[in-house]
Amino acid sequence: MAKLELTEPELPGTARRAPETLRTGWTTGSCAAAAAKAAATALVTRTCPSTVEISLPRSDTIVSFLVERCQLGDAWAEAVVVKDAGDDPDVTHGAHLTARVSWSAEAGVQIDAGVGVGVVTKPGLGLEVGGPAINPVPREQIAAAVSDAIPDSSLGVHVVISVPDGERIARKTTNRRLGILGGISILGTTGVVRPFSTAAWRASVGQAVDVMAAQGMDTFVLSTGGRTETAAMALYPDLEEVCFIEVGDFTGYALKRAVTRGLRRCVFVGMAGKLSKLAAGVMMTHWTRSKVNVDLLACLTQEAGGDPGLVASVRDANTARHAFELWKDAGLRSPCGLVCKRVADNLADFVEGKLEVEVVMVDFNTLTPVGRGRA
Repeated sequence: MAKLELTEPELPGTARRAPETLRTGWTTGSCAAAAAKAAATALVTRTCPSTVEISLPRSDTIVSFLVERCQLGDAWAEAVVVKDAGDDPDVTHGAHLTARVSWSAEAGVQIDAGVGVGVVTKPGLGLEVGGPAINPVPREQIAAAVSDAIPDSSLGVHVVISVPDGERIARKTTNRRLGILGGISILGTTGVVRPFSTAAWRASVGQAVDVMAAQGMDTFVLSTGGRTETAAMALYPDLEEVCFIEVGDFTGYALKRAVTRGLRRCVFVGMAGKLSKLAAGVMMTHWTRSKVNVDLLACLTQEAGGDPGLVASVRDANTARHAFELWKDAGLRSPCGLVCKRVADNLADFVEGKLEVEVVMVDFNTLTPVGRGRA
C-alpha cells in the first residue's frame, strides 16, 4: 500500500518548493474519519494516540494524521483532527473535526452529526431530509476507520461528528442556499483536496442544479462571482435564492447538468470579460486557460456602427473591460447587446437548443444592465 505522511502546515515564507508546486490537503471526510479512528482507538485501548492512519476512500493509499486533542471518559472517547487543506483556499482549512465515540446497544457503527455539522432541509442532495450533511463516501470512510480500531462487528459503536466553529464557517459557503443549515457539510469523494480545487467548485455547481430541480423549479441564473450574482438577484427579485448559482468557469458543466435535470430556462449575468470569451465559443473562461478575442470585439464594434477609429482602438484593447470602456466613452452601447446575443446563441447551441437562454451584461462599476441577448 502507498503511504503518505501528514505533516504540520508550512508557515508562510518557509516553503522551498518551486512556485508551481502546490501542496494537497485533506477533505473534511478524511479528517472526520481520522478523528473517529483516534477516538475509537482511545475507547478500546484507554490510551490516546498521537497519530492515526486511515485509508483514503476506495483506495489502497494509507494516510497518517496528527491528533490535535484526545480525551477519555468512562464509556466514551473524543478526538480532534485539524483540517489542513494544503494550498487550497478552502474555508474549512483549520476547522477542528471532532469525533466522540461511545458504546451502543445496536451492533455496528452508527454515525450522527453534532454541533457545527449541517442538517439537510431540502431534497436534491442525495441525503435524507432532516438528516446530517455527511455525504455517503465520508460515511463509508468514517465507518471503515472505526472498524479498523474496533474490528468486532457484533459490538455497537456510536460516532458523533462535530465541528465547534462549523456554523460560522458555513456562512462563507453556499450551504444555506442549498438547504443545509446549522453548519458545514462533511464532504469528499477521494479524501484529498487538490490545490485551488476546481473539482470542489464543480461539485457545488452540480449540487445547486440538483436542489433546484428537486424543488420543481425550471429557471436558473448563472453568474461568474459575487458581484455579478448581486446584480442578478436585483434583476430577478421574484426568483428564490436557490435559483442563483456562482458558476465560475463551469458554464458548460452547469448547462449540461441542467438539461439532464429537466430545467428549461437559463439566464447568464456577467461582465464584459467572461461574456467576451463565451461569445467566442470558449466555455472554459479561466484567465489562465483562455484569452479575449479582441478581433471579435472589433468586428462587433463595426457591426454596431462604430467608426473606423473606434474599431481600431477596440482591436488594440488590452482587455475586454478596456473595449467596454471604449464603447462607453464613445456612447455606443449596442456592441454589448451583440456580445450578449452571441453568448446566448453559443450557450443554446452547446446544449442543442434544449434550454431557453437569456444573457445580460452588467457594468463593472454600477452593476446595471448595459446589454441583453436571447436565443
